[in-house]
Amino acid sequence: MAHLRSRRRLALAVPVVLSLTASLGFLPAAASAAPQTEAAAPTADAPKLAYVVNTEVDRGTIAAVKKAVAAAGGTVVVTYDKIGVIVAHSSNPDFAKSMRAVRGVQSAGATRTAPLTAAGTTDQGAAEYLTDAQAARTTAASAATPDSEPLEADQWDLRAIGADQAARINPGSAKVTVAVIDTGVDDTHPDLAPNFSASQSANCVGGKADTSEGAWRPYTAEDYHGTHVAGEIAAARNGIGVAGVAPGVKVSGIKVSDPDNGLFYPESVVCAFVFAADHGVEITNNSYYVDPWLYNCMDDPDQRAIVDAVNRAQLYAQKKGTLHLASAGNSNHDLDADAIVDGTSPDDSTPVERTIDPHECFDVPTQLPGVVTVSATGVKNLKSYYSTYGYRVVDVAAPGGDRLYQIPDTPSKNGRILSTMPNGQYAFLQGTSMASPHAAGVAALLKSKHPWASPAQLQALLKAQADNPGCPESYDQNGDGTQDAVCEGGERVNGFYGFGIVNALRAVK
Repeated sequence: MAHLRSRRRLALAVPVVLSLTASLGFLPAAASAAPQTEAAAPTADAPKLAYVVNTEVDRGTIAAVKKAVAAAGGTVVVTYDKIGVIVAHSSNPDFAKSMRAVRGVQSAGATRTAPLTAAGTTDQGAAEYLTDAQAARTTAASAATPDSEPLEADQWDLRAIGADQAARINPGSAKVTVAVIDTGVDDTHPDLAPNFSASQSANCVGGKADTSEGAWRPYTAEDYHGTHVAGEIAAARNGIGVAGVAPGVKVSGIKVSDPDNGLFYPESVVCAFVFAADHGVEITNNSYYVDPWLYNCMDDPDQRAIVDAVNRAQLYAQKKGTLHLASAGNSNHDLDADAIVDGTSPDDSTPVERTIDPHECFDVPTQLPGVVTVSATGVKNLKSYYSTYGYRVVDVAAPGGDRLYQIPDTPSKNGRILSTMPNGQYAFLQGTSMASPHAAGVAALLKSKHPWASPAQLQALLKAQADNPGCPESYDQNGDGTQDAVCEGGERVNGFYGFGIVNALRAVK
Protein backbone atom coordinates (compact mmCIF):
# COMPACT_ATOMS: atom_id res chain seq x y z
CA MET A 1 0.00 0.00 0.00
CA ALA A 2 4.48 3.73 0.56
CA HIS A 3 1.18 2.45 2.35
CA LEU A 4 -0.18 4.74 5.07
CA ARG A 5 -1.26 2.62 8.00
CA SER A 6 -1.27 2.96 11.75
CA ARG A 7 2.16 2.54 13.33
CA ARG A 8 0.75 -0.39 15.29
CA ARG A 9 -0.05 -2.29 12.08
CA LEU A 10 3.42 -1.78 10.65
CA ALA A 11 5.10 -2.67 13.90
CA LEU A 12 3.39 -6.05 14.04
CA ALA A 13 4.55 -6.81 10.52
CA VAL A 14 8.17 -6.00 11.32
CA PRO A 15 9.51 -9.58 11.68
CA VAL A 16 8.71 -10.29 8.04
CA VAL A 17 8.85 -6.84 6.47
CA LEU A 18 12.22 -5.82 7.88
CA SER A 19 13.95 -9.06 6.93
CA LEU A 20 12.57 -8.86 3.40
CA THR A 21 13.44 -5.21 2.99
CA ALA A 22 16.98 -5.90 4.15
CA SER A 23 17.34 -8.81 1.76
CA LEU A 24 15.97 -6.94 -1.22
CA GLY A 25 18.05 -3.91 -0.37
CA PHE A 26 21.17 -5.75 -1.55
CA LEU A 27 19.76 -6.53 -4.99
CA PRO A 28 21.40 -4.71 -7.91
CA ALA A 29 19.04 -2.67 -10.06
CA ALA A 30 19.20 -5.14 -12.95
CA ALA A 31 18.87 -8.28 -10.84
CA SER A 32 16.50 -10.94 -12.07
CA ALA A 33 14.46 -13.27 -9.91
CA ALA A 34 13.86 -15.63 -12.80
CA PRO A 35 13.19 -19.10 -11.40
CA GLN A 36 15.46 -22.11 -11.74
CA THR A 37 13.20 -25.05 -12.53
CA GLU A 38 14.06 -28.61 -11.61
CA ALA A 39 12.85 -32.00 -12.76
CA ALA A 40 9.67 -33.12 -11.04
CA ALA A 41 9.82 -36.25 -8.89
CA PRO A 42 7.67 -39.28 -9.78
CA THR A 43 4.13 -39.08 -8.47
CA ALA A 44 3.75 -40.86 -5.13
CA ASP A 45 0.68 -42.68 -3.88
CA ALA A 46 0.42 -40.40 -0.87
CA PRO A 47 -1.28 -37.03 -1.42
CA LYS A 48 1.11 -34.14 -1.79
CA LEU A 49 0.82 -30.57 -0.58
CA ALA A 50 2.65 -27.52 -1.87
CA TYR A 51 4.95 -25.56 0.41
CA VAL A 52 6.90 -22.32 0.39
CA VAL A 53 10.31 -22.37 2.06
CA ASN A 54 11.74 -18.87 2.58
CA THR A 55 15.45 -18.58 3.14
CA GLU A 56 18.27 -16.13 3.57
CA VAL A 57 19.20 -14.68 0.20
CA ASP A 58 22.58 -16.17 -0.62
CA ARG A 59 23.45 -19.02 -2.96
CA GLY A 60 25.18 -21.15 -0.38
CA THR A 61 22.21 -21.12 1.97
CA ILE A 62 19.73 -21.76 -0.84
CA ALA A 63 21.77 -24.71 -2.11
CA ALA A 64 21.96 -26.21 1.36
CA VAL A 65 18.23 -25.74 1.93
CA LYS A 66 17.42 -27.44 -1.37
CA LYS A 67 19.37 -30.48 -0.20
CA ALA A 68 17.42 -30.35 3.06
CA VAL A 69 14.17 -30.31 1.08
CA ALA A 70 15.10 -33.64 -0.50
CA ALA A 71 16.23 -35.07 2.83
CA ALA A 72 12.84 -34.16 4.34
CA GLY A 73 10.96 -36.01 1.60
CA GLY A 74 10.27 -33.06 -0.64
CA THR A 75 10.80 -32.16 -4.28
CA VAL A 76 11.87 -28.68 -5.38
CA VAL A 77 9.47 -27.35 -8.00
CA VAL A 78 11.01 -23.92 -8.54
CA THR A 79 13.54 -21.69 -6.83
CA TYR A 80 13.46 -17.89 -6.86
CA ASP A 81 17.08 -17.26 -5.90
CA LYS A 82 16.95 -13.47 -5.72
CA ILE A 83 14.15 -13.40 -3.15
CA GLY A 84 14.98 -16.64 -1.33
CA VAL A 85 11.69 -18.45 -2.03
CA ILE A 86 11.63 -22.17 -2.78
CA VAL A 87 8.41 -23.87 -3.86
CA ALA A 88 8.36 -27.55 -2.96
CA HIS A 89 5.98 -30.50 -3.00
CA SER A 90 5.93 -33.17 -0.30
CA SER A 91 3.71 -35.91 1.08
CA ASN A 92 5.54 -35.79 4.42
CA PRO A 93 3.09 -34.34 6.98
CA ASP A 94 6.05 -33.05 9.01
CA PHE A 95 7.76 -31.43 6.04
CA ALA A 96 7.16 -27.81 7.08
CA LYS A 97 8.20 -28.49 10.66
CA SER A 98 11.39 -30.15 9.46
CA MET A 99 12.23 -27.28 7.12
CA ARG A 100 11.69 -24.65 9.80
CA ALA A 101 14.49 -26.31 11.78
CA VAL A 102 16.99 -26.02 8.89
CA ARG A 103 19.70 -23.41 9.20
CA GLY A 104 19.04 -20.41 6.94
CA VAL A 105 15.29 -21.03 6.68
CA GLN A 106 13.37 -17.98 7.90
CA SER A 107 9.86 -19.39 7.43
CA ALA A 108 8.23 -22.41 5.83
CA GLY A 109 4.67 -23.62 5.53
CA ALA A 110 1.99 -25.36 3.50
CA THR A 111 0.14 -23.25 0.97
CA ARG A 112 -3.05 -25.31 1.27
CA THR A 113 -4.89 -27.60 3.68
CA ALA A 114 -6.72 -30.00 1.33
CA PRO A 115 -7.88 -30.40 -2.27
CA LEU A 116 -9.41 -27.08 -3.18
CA THR A 117 -13.04 -26.38 -3.98
CA ALA A 118 -13.74 -22.64 -3.92
CA ALA A 119 -12.51 -19.46 -5.61
CA GLY A 120 -10.99 -16.41 -3.96
CA THR A 121 -11.66 -13.52 -6.35
CA THR A 122 -13.37 -10.40 -5.10
CA ASP A 123 -16.32 -9.89 -7.36
CA GLN A 124 -19.71 -9.94 -5.65
CA GLY A 125 -22.44 -12.14 -7.10
CA ALA A 126 -22.92 -13.83 -10.46
CA ALA A 127 -22.28 -12.13 -13.77
CA GLU A 128 -25.30 -10.61 -15.53
CA TYR A 129 -24.73 -10.73 -19.27
CA LEU A 130 -25.89 -7.83 -21.41
CA THR A 131 -29.01 -8.91 -23.29
CA ASP A 132 -29.65 -8.07 -26.93
CA ALA A 133 -32.45 -5.71 -25.87
CA GLN A 134 -30.21 -3.92 -23.37
CA ALA A 135 -27.47 -3.63 -25.96
CA ALA A 136 -29.90 -2.11 -28.45
CA ARG A 137 -31.17 0.46 -25.91
CA THR A 138 -27.64 1.29 -24.78
CA THR A 139 -26.37 1.66 -28.35
CA ALA A 140 -29.27 3.96 -29.18
CA ALA A 141 -28.56 6.08 -26.11
CA SER A 142 -24.90 6.39 -27.12
CA ALA A 143 -25.74 7.36 -30.68
CA ALA A 144 -26.25 10.99 -29.65
CA THR A 145 -22.59 11.17 -28.60
CA PRO A 146 -20.39 10.49 -31.63
CA ASP A 147 -17.16 10.05 -29.65
CA SER A 148 -18.56 7.45 -27.25
CA GLU A 149 -18.47 3.67 -27.54
CA PRO A 150 -21.66 1.79 -28.52
CA LEU A 151 -22.29 0.49 -24.98
CA GLU A 152 -20.86 3.45 -23.08
CA ALA A 153 -24.25 4.83 -22.03
CA ASP A 154 -24.34 2.03 -19.44
CA GLN A 155 -20.85 2.84 -18.18
CA TRP A 156 -21.83 5.25 -15.41
CA ASP A 157 -18.52 4.37 -13.75
CA LEU A 158 -16.47 6.14 -16.43
CA ARG A 159 -18.46 9.33 -16.03
CA ALA A 160 -18.28 9.10 -12.23
CA ILE A 161 -14.49 9.53 -12.33
CA GLY A 162 -14.25 11.69 -15.45
CA ALA A 163 -12.65 8.92 -17.51
CA ASP A 164 -14.77 9.73 -20.57
CA GLN A 165 -13.46 13.30 -20.58
CA ALA A 166 -9.92 12.25 -19.70
CA ALA A 167 -9.74 10.05 -22.81
CA ARG A 168 -10.16 13.13 -25.01
CA ILE A 169 -7.14 14.75 -23.36
CA ASN A 170 -4.83 11.76 -22.80
CA PRO A 171 -6.01 8.14 -23.16
CA GLY A 172 -2.74 6.86 -21.73
CA SER A 173 0.56 5.75 -23.22
CA ALA A 174 1.22 2.46 -24.95
CA LYS A 175 4.54 2.45 -23.10
CA VAL A 176 2.64 1.71 -19.86
CA THR A 177 1.43 -1.84 -19.15
CA VAL A 178 -1.01 -2.95 -16.46
CA ALA A 179 -0.74 -6.67 -15.73
CA VAL A 180 -3.98 -8.34 -14.66
CA ILE A 181 -3.00 -11.04 -12.15
CA ASP A 182 -6.18 -13.08 -12.26
CA THR A 183 -8.03 -15.95 -13.95
CA GLY A 184 -6.56 -15.19 -17.36
CA VAL A 185 -7.40 -12.66 -20.08
CA ASP A 186 -9.10 -13.41 -23.40
CA ASP A 187 -6.88 -11.31 -25.64
CA THR A 188 -8.98 -12.24 -28.70
CA HIS A 189 -11.83 -10.01 -27.48
CA PRO A 190 -12.17 -7.16 -30.01
CA ASP A 191 -12.05 -4.55 -27.25
CA LEU A 192 -8.85 -6.02 -25.75
CA ALA A 193 -6.87 -7.22 -28.75
CA PRO A 194 -5.66 -3.72 -29.80
CA ASN A 195 -4.06 -3.08 -26.39
CA PHE A 196 -2.92 -6.54 -25.35
CA SER A 197 0.75 -7.26 -24.60
CA ALA A 198 1.46 -10.96 -25.15
CA SER A 199 5.16 -10.53 -24.37
CA GLN A 200 4.25 -9.51 -20.80
CA SER A 201 1.71 -12.31 -20.27
CA ALA A 202 2.04 -15.80 -18.80
CA ASN A 203 0.41 -18.67 -16.96
CA CYS A 204 1.94 -18.80 -13.46
CA VAL A 205 -0.21 -21.59 -12.03
CA GLY A 206 1.87 -23.81 -9.78
CA GLY A 207 4.71 -21.31 -9.47
CA LYS A 208 6.44 -21.59 -12.87
CA ALA A 209 5.76 -19.14 -15.70
CA ASP A 210 4.49 -20.63 -18.98
CA THR A 211 4.77 -18.08 -21.80
CA SER A 212 3.62 -20.30 -24.65
CA GLU A 213 1.06 -18.83 -27.02
CA GLY A 214 -2.30 -18.36 -25.32
CA ALA A 215 -1.19 -19.78 -21.96
CA TRP A 216 -2.55 -16.62 -20.31
CA ARG A 217 -6.10 -17.15 -21.58
CA PRO A 218 -8.92 -18.35 -19.30
CA TYR A 219 -9.53 -22.08 -19.17
CA THR A 220 -13.23 -21.70 -20.02
CA ALA A 221 -15.81 -18.94 -20.41
CA GLU A 222 -16.64 -19.46 -16.73
CA ASP A 223 -13.20 -18.08 -15.84
CA TYR A 224 -14.33 -14.64 -16.93
CA HIS A 225 -13.07 -12.59 -14.00
CA GLY A 226 -9.71 -11.51 -15.45
CA THR A 227 -11.20 -10.59 -18.83
CA HIS A 228 -13.78 -8.35 -17.15
CA VAL A 229 -11.06 -6.67 -15.09
CA ALA A 230 -8.85 -6.13 -18.16
CA GLY A 231 -11.67 -4.36 -20.02
CA GLU A 232 -12.26 -1.97 -17.14
CA ILE A 233 -8.62 -0.94 -17.34
CA ALA A 234 -7.87 -0.73 -21.03
CA ALA A 235 -10.75 -1.64 -23.37
CA ALA A 236 -9.91 0.26 -26.55
CA ARG A 237 -11.92 3.18 -27.88
CA ASN A 238 -12.39 1.55 -31.26
CA GLY A 239 -16.11 1.89 -31.93
CA ILE A 240 -16.80 -1.57 -30.50
CA GLY A 241 -18.55 -2.27 -27.19
CA VAL A 242 -17.16 -0.53 -24.12
CA ALA A 243 -14.22 1.67 -23.12
CA GLY A 244 -11.65 1.30 -20.38
CA VAL A 245 -10.47 3.94 -17.93
CA ALA A 246 -7.12 4.13 -19.77
CA PRO A 247 -7.92 3.05 -23.35
CA GLY A 248 -4.46 3.91 -24.66
CA VAL A 249 -2.32 1.82 -22.31
CA LYS A 250 -1.31 -1.81 -22.69
CA VAL A 251 -2.80 -4.63 -20.64
CA SER A 252 -1.37 -8.10 -20.05
CA GLY A 253 -2.67 -11.24 -18.38
CA ILE A 254 -0.87 -13.34 -15.77
CA LYS A 255 -3.04 -16.34 -14.94
CA VAL A 256 -2.83 -17.66 -11.38
CA SER A 257 -6.12 -19.49 -10.82
CA ASP A 258 -5.98 -23.27 -10.41
CA PRO A 259 -7.74 -25.14 -13.24
CA ASP A 260 -9.55 -27.53 -10.88
CA ASN A 261 -11.06 -25.12 -8.40
CA GLY A 262 -10.20 -21.51 -9.27
CA LEU A 263 -8.12 -20.91 -6.15
CA PHE A 264 -5.22 -18.46 -6.13
CA TYR A 265 -2.36 -20.36 -4.50
CA PRO A 266 0.51 -18.39 -2.92
CA GLU A 267 3.16 -19.95 -5.15
CA SER A 268 1.26 -18.86 -8.27
CA VAL A 269 1.04 -15.28 -6.99
CA VAL A 270 4.75 -15.25 -6.12
CA CYS A 271 5.47 -16.26 -9.72
CA ALA A 272 3.15 -13.53 -11.04
CA PHE A 273 4.78 -10.68 -9.13
CA VAL A 274 8.28 -11.77 -10.12
CA PHE A 275 7.27 -12.29 -13.76
CA ALA A 276 5.64 -8.85 -13.92
CA ALA A 277 8.73 -7.20 -12.47
CA ASP A 278 11.16 -9.00 -14.78
CA HIS A 279 9.08 -8.19 -17.87
CA GLY A 280 8.85 -4.44 -17.40
CA VAL A 281 5.27 -4.17 -16.12
CA GLU A 282 4.61 -0.78 -14.55
CA ILE A 283 1.39 -1.62 -12.66
CA THR A 284 -0.31 -4.81 -11.48
CA ASN A 285 -3.97 -5.22 -10.61
CA ASN A 286 -4.86 -7.78 -7.94
CA SER A 287 -8.60 -8.38 -7.63
CA TYR A 288 -8.38 -11.42 -5.35
CA TYR A 289 -7.11 -12.66 -2.03
CA VAL A 290 -4.50 -15.39 -1.75
CA ASP A 291 -6.14 -18.68 -0.78
CA PRO A 292 -6.85 -20.60 1.35
CA TRP A 293 -6.93 -18.00 4.16
CA LEU A 294 -8.94 -14.81 3.94
CA TYR A 295 -6.65 -13.51 6.69
CA ASN A 296 -3.16 -14.91 7.29
CA CYS A 297 -2.19 -14.73 10.96
CA MET A 298 1.43 -14.17 11.88
CA ASP A 299 1.28 -16.51 14.89
CA ASP A 300 0.49 -19.47 12.61
CA PRO A 301 3.70 -20.81 10.99
CA ASP A 302 2.03 -21.85 7.72
CA GLN A 303 0.18 -18.57 7.30
CA ARG A 304 3.25 -16.59 8.28
CA ALA A 305 5.21 -18.35 5.54
CA ILE A 306 2.55 -17.42 2.98
CA VAL A 307 2.76 -13.75 3.97
CA ASP A 308 6.55 -13.91 3.87
CA ALA A 309 6.75 -15.48 0.40
CA VAL A 310 4.20 -13.24 -1.30
CA ASN A 311 5.62 -10.16 0.39
CA ARG A 312 9.14 -10.94 -0.83
CA ALA A 313 7.85 -11.20 -4.39
CA GLN A 314 5.77 -8.03 -4.35
CA LEU A 315 8.57 -6.04 -2.69
CA TYR A 316 10.98 -7.30 -5.36
CA ALA A 317 8.57 -5.99 -8.01
CA GLN A 318 8.25 -2.64 -6.27
CA LYS A 319 12.03 -2.33 -6.19
CA LYS A 320 12.07 -2.83 -9.94
CA GLY A 321 9.47 -0.09 -10.45
CA THR A 322 6.11 -1.88 -10.34
CA LEU A 323 3.14 -0.41 -8.44
CA HIS A 324 0.55 -2.88 -7.13
CA LEU A 325 -3.15 -2.17 -6.60
CA ALA A 326 -5.49 -4.60 -4.85
CA SER A 327 -9.14 -4.91 -3.91
CA ALA A 328 -10.09 -4.38 -0.26
CA GLY A 329 -12.57 -7.29 -0.11
CA ASN A 330 -16.32 -7.80 -0.08
CA SER A 331 -17.03 -8.74 3.54
CA ASN A 332 -17.96 -5.24 4.79
CA HIS A 333 -15.22 -5.77 7.38
CA ASP A 334 -13.49 -2.92 9.19
CA LEU A 335 -9.79 -3.70 8.77
CA ASP A 336 -8.93 -1.29 11.59
CA ALA A 337 -11.29 -2.93 14.09
CA ASP A 338 -10.06 -4.68 17.21
CA ALA A 339 -11.46 -8.01 16.03
CA ILE A 340 -13.08 -9.59 12.97
CA VAL A 341 -14.98 -12.87 12.73
CA ASP A 342 -13.78 -14.93 9.77
CA GLY A 343 -16.03 -17.85 8.98
CA THR A 344 -14.67 -18.63 5.51
CA SER A 345 -11.17 -19.99 6.14
CA PRO A 346 -9.68 -22.25 5.07
CA ASP A 347 -11.67 -22.24 1.84
CA ASP A 348 -10.00 -25.37 0.45
CA SER A 349 -11.41 -27.72 3.09
CA THR A 350 -13.82 -27.13 5.99
CA PRO A 351 -13.94 -23.50 7.15
CA VAL A 352 -13.70 -22.94 10.90
CA GLU A 353 -15.08 -19.78 12.47
CA ARG A 354 -12.32 -17.81 14.15
CA THR A 355 -11.95 -14.35 15.61
CA ILE A 356 -8.86 -12.58 14.32
CA ASP A 357 -7.07 -9.30 14.99
CA PRO A 358 -6.74 -7.52 11.61
CA HIS A 359 -3.58 -5.84 12.90
CA GLU A 360 -1.90 -9.24 13.19
CA CYS A 361 -3.75 -11.23 10.53
CA PHE A 362 -3.51 -9.93 6.97
CA ASP A 363 -5.56 -10.09 3.80
CA VAL A 364 -2.88 -10.83 1.18
CA PRO A 365 -1.90 -9.07 -1.01
CA THR A 366 -4.00 -6.01 -0.23
CA GLN A 367 -2.56 -5.46 3.26
CA LEU A 368 1.08 -5.87 2.29
CA PRO A 369 3.34 -2.79 2.51
CA GLY A 370 3.37 -0.62 -0.60
CA VAL A 371 0.23 -2.18 -2.11
CA VAL A 372 -2.60 0.29 -2.82
CA THR A 373 -5.78 -0.91 -1.10
CA VAL A 374 -8.97 0.04 -2.99
CA SER A 375 -12.53 0.13 -1.61
CA ALA A 376 -15.66 0.21 -3.78
CA THR A 377 -18.27 2.89 -4.44
CA GLY A 378 -21.54 3.12 -6.36
CA VAL A 379 -23.03 5.77 -8.61
CA LYS A 380 -23.87 8.02 -5.62
CA ASN A 381 -20.21 8.05 -4.52
CA LEU A 382 -21.09 6.15 -1.36
CA LYS A 383 -19.24 3.08 -0.16
CA SER A 384 -20.79 0.01 -1.74
CA TYR A 385 -22.76 -2.05 0.79
CA TYR A 386 -20.39 -5.02 0.58
CA SER A 387 -17.06 -3.18 0.49
CA THR A 388 -14.52 -3.80 3.21
CA TYR A 389 -13.04 -0.60 4.63
CA GLY A 390 -10.72 0.66 7.37
CA TYR A 391 -9.16 3.90 8.59
CA ARG A 392 -5.57 4.19 7.32
CA VAL A 393 -5.93 0.80 5.66
CA VAL A 394 -7.89 1.83 2.56
CA ASP A 395 -5.80 4.10 0.35
CA VAL A 396 -8.32 5.16 -2.29
CA ALA A 397 -11.80 4.27 -3.50
CA ALA A 398 -13.16 3.67 -7.01
CA PRO A 399 -16.38 2.56 -8.70
CA GLY A 400 -17.12 -1.09 -8.00
CA GLY A 401 -20.89 -1.01 -8.31
CA ASP A 402 -23.87 -1.35 -5.97
CA ARG A 403 -26.90 -3.19 -7.30
CA LEU A 404 -29.02 -2.70 -4.18
CA TYR A 405 -28.85 0.92 -3.07
CA GLN A 406 -27.17 2.97 -5.81
CA ILE A 407 -29.05 2.62 -9.08
CA PRO A 408 -27.90 4.79 -12.03
CA ASP A 409 -30.08 6.56 -14.56
CA THR A 410 -28.74 4.53 -17.47
CA PRO A 411 -30.49 2.51 -20.20
CA SER A 412 -30.11 -0.72 -18.22
CA LYS A 413 -30.65 0.84 -14.75
CA ASN A 414 -27.92 -1.52 -13.61
CA GLY A 415 -25.78 -0.38 -10.69
CA ARG A 416 -22.99 -2.82 -11.48
CA ILE A 417 -20.01 -2.43 -13.82
CA LEU A 418 -20.26 -3.31 -17.52
CA SER A 419 -17.13 -4.73 -19.12
CA THR A 420 -15.67 -7.34 -21.43
CA MET A 421 -16.17 -11.11 -21.12
CA PRO A 422 -14.62 -14.08 -22.92
CA ASN A 423 -15.75 -14.91 -26.45
CA GLY A 424 -16.51 -11.32 -27.38
CA GLN A 425 -19.27 -10.85 -24.83
CA TYR A 426 -20.09 -8.20 -22.20
CA ALA A 427 -21.58 -8.45 -18.71
CA PHE A 428 -22.25 -6.59 -15.47
CA LEU A 429 -20.32 -7.45 -12.31
CA GLN A 430 -19.82 -5.72 -8.99
CA GLY A 431 -17.26 -5.97 -6.24
CA THR A 432 -14.04 -4.48 -5.00
CA SER A 433 -12.65 -6.60 -7.85
CA MET A 434 -14.16 -3.97 -10.12
CA ALA A 435 -12.97 -1.02 -8.01
CA SER A 436 -9.28 -1.93 -8.08
CA PRO A 437 -8.98 -1.91 -11.90
CA HIS A 438 -10.59 1.54 -12.06
CA ALA A 439 -7.89 2.79 -9.71
CA ALA A 440 -5.26 0.88 -11.70
CA GLY A 441 -6.47 2.60 -14.86
CA VAL A 442 -6.08 6.02 -13.24
CA ALA A 443 -2.63 5.02 -11.97
CA ALA A 444 -1.75 4.08 -15.58
CA LEU A 445 -2.85 7.54 -16.74
CA LEU A 446 -0.65 9.10 -14.08
CA LYS A 447 2.28 6.89 -15.08
CA SER A 448 1.73 7.96 -18.69
CA LYS A 449 1.98 11.61 -17.67
CA HIS A 450 4.82 11.07 -15.17
CA PRO A 451 6.87 8.22 -16.73
CA TRP A 452 9.75 8.56 -14.25
CA ALA A 453 7.55 8.30 -11.15
CA SER A 454 8.53 5.51 -8.75
CA PRO A 455 5.85 3.26 -7.24
CA ALA A 456 5.85 5.38 -4.07
CA GLN A 457 5.61 8.62 -6.05
CA LEU A 458 2.89 7.18 -8.24
CA GLN A 459 0.89 6.19 -5.19
CA ALA A 460 1.28 9.70 -3.78
CA LEU A 461 0.02 11.16 -7.07
CA LEU A 462 -2.93 8.78 -7.03
CA LYS A 463 -3.91 9.94 -3.57
CA ALA A 464 -3.37 13.61 -4.40
CA GLN A 465 -5.80 13.64 -7.34
CA ALA A 466 -8.56 11.76 -5.50
CA ASP A 467 -11.82 13.44 -4.47
CA ASN A 468 -12.81 12.70 -0.88
CA PRO A 469 -16.54 13.06 -0.11
CA GLY A 470 -15.83 12.66 3.62
CA CYS A 471 -17.66 10.33 5.96
CA PRO A 472 -21.43 10.26 5.39
CA GLU A 473 -23.61 11.53 8.24
CA SER A 474 -25.45 8.23 8.18
CA TYR A 475 -24.71 4.88 6.56
CA ASP A 476 -28.00 3.06 7.07
CA GLN A 477 -28.33 1.66 3.56
CA ASN A 478 -31.37 -0.53 4.15
CA GLY A 479 -33.19 1.94 6.39
CA ASP A 480 -33.58 -0.38 9.37
CA GLY A 481 -32.28 2.19 11.84
CA THR A 482 -28.89 0.49 12.30
CA GLN A 483 -25.64 1.78 10.84
CA ASP A 484 -24.35 -0.77 8.35
CA ALA A 485 -20.75 0.40 8.80
CA VAL A 486 -18.99 3.17 10.72
CA CYS A 487 -16.71 5.55 8.88
CA GLU A 488 -13.87 6.99 10.92
CA GLY A 489 -11.62 9.89 9.94
CA GLY A 490 -12.13 13.25 8.29
CA GLU A 491 -12.46 14.83 4.87
CA ARG A 492 -8.80 14.30 4.02
CA VAL A 493 -8.47 10.64 5.04
CA ASN A 494 -11.16 8.26 6.27
CA GLY A 495 -12.00 4.59 6.50
CA PHE A 496 -14.53 4.45 3.67
CA TYR A 497 -12.57 6.19 0.92
CA GLY A 498 -8.99 6.51 2.14
CA PHE A 499 -7.67 9.66 0.47
CA GLY A 500 -10.71 9.78 -1.81
CA ILE A 501 -12.33 8.45 -4.97
CA VAL A 502 -9.91 8.37 -7.88
CA ASN A 503 -10.35 10.99 -10.62
CA ALA A 504 -9.16 10.23 -14.14
CA LEU A 505 -9.78 13.73 -15.47
CA ARG A 506 -7.71 15.36 -12.77
CA ALA A 507 -4.99 12.77 -13.37
CA VAL A 508 -4.46 13.86 -17.00
CA LYS A 509 -4.83 17.63 -16.55
